[in-house]
Amino acid sequence: MRTFILYSRAGQTSGNFSNLRDAGRMDIVAHCLTSSFFLSHALRKDVVFYVVLTGPPNPPLTIKVTGSLIHDVRCDEQTWGNILRNVLSGKPHVGFEVFKKSFQELVKELSKDNELFVLEEKGIDISETKISNNCVFIIGDQVGLPKKEEGFVLRYGKKISLGKKVYLAADCITILNYNLDKIF
Repeated sequence: MRTFILYSRAGQTSGNFSNLRDAGRMDIVAHCLTSSFFLSHALRKDVVFYVVLTGPPNPPLTIKVTGSLIHDVRCDEQTWGNILRNVLSGKPHVGFEVFKKSFQELVKELSKDNELFVLEEKGIDISETKISNNCVFIIGDQVGLPKKEEGFVLRYGKKISLGKKVYLAADCITILNYNLDKIF
């Protein structure tokens, strides 16, 4: 199972928004969802995606999306926006769960059965890293992972790098999926 965690510093924790960008850059969440789950003519069933939202009005909030459960979704921002708005407003959607859980609680929970990697351009190159099938990749939003949270994660995992360039969060997921597809 591959797992991705996106840490969203400003992601709104209520469904009361008109567009994703103004909801604390929830458009980044939508792009990461697309990169996590979509292939050309299929959905990835072996992926779990978490986003930890730390924006107003009631942080933190964690959304879990399970690839083996989702279906009948399109990969456009409007579709993701509608789903996110609904689940943050308390309405159910197949494959989506919302928890009142902090980033550190989530990391501790997932570290029990998984190998944890923080994406950071100064980390060990991914080509030099042995990655197991049960792995969790932690990615910051457009601002990056807060130093305090990064320090916490590094108690349980290590930094890896996709290269010297800083990529968009969604592109990091695409690159990771590509690399994992070659291995598994």
